[in-house]
Amino acid sequence: MADDKPHVLLVEDEINLARGICFNLEMEEYRVSHVESGEEALERLRVDRFSLVILDVMLPGMDGFAVCREIRKTDTKVPVLILTARSDEGDRITGLESGADDYLTKPFSLNEFLLRVKGMLRRSSWYRPDPVEEAYRFGDNEVFLLSYHARTAQGEVDLTDLEVRMLALFFQKEGEAVPRKELLERVWGYATDAETRTLDNFIVRLRKYFEPDPANPVYFQTVRGVGYRFSRR
Repeated sequence: MADDKPHVLLVEDEINLARGICFNLEMEEYRVSHVESGEEALERLRVDRFSLVILDVMLPGMDGFAVCREIRKTDTKVPVLILTARSDEGDRITGLESGADDYLTKPFSLNEFLLRVKGMLRRSSWYRPDPVEEAYRFGDNEVFLLSYHARTAQGEVDLTDLEVRMLALFFQKEGEAVPRKELLERVWGYATDAETRTLDNFIVRLRKYFEPDPANPVYFQTVRGVGYRFSRR
């Protein structure tokens, strides 16, 4: 049935590009809704449920970063993939700090795009509510994975789907050095070393949430030449 298919919201004002993306997503048997502005996207999100939002940065009116921040005010779980023609590292960090789960820089290959979409949809389907939930505690932090929430020394934090998946993996492997490749495969859903900057930026985000001094982390540690390790100390 059509309603069983993942429903993707594409926010893209370049019509030719949008048509190509819609065609290829539909060939993969996804349902696709397309809008051309951030304002239209937010309106659709108020009335419809989506499995994934694909969001261009350069939009008329409200840009993609602002749209992503608005999405995250009401929905921390829906995956957001940002498409950007900008290759500057600062813009990438801005996108991730706005709440996006991943990004692709234009021009991108169709295979890479579909791989990202498939991985994001696969990992977003893992969530299942549970009436009983215990906090995972370390330092002054309490993390509630099932409800996507944390209490930290800096205050309350609503966690995104990707942040929850990353934390769950770190908690499962507490004390172990987790290779970058494993993090990319199990959290993002694809095996590549091409986007390790994205991983690094997400570690920075977790440190801002949970570390007493993010510049000198004690919980989320870098293991040079390997990846990262979580330790409750």
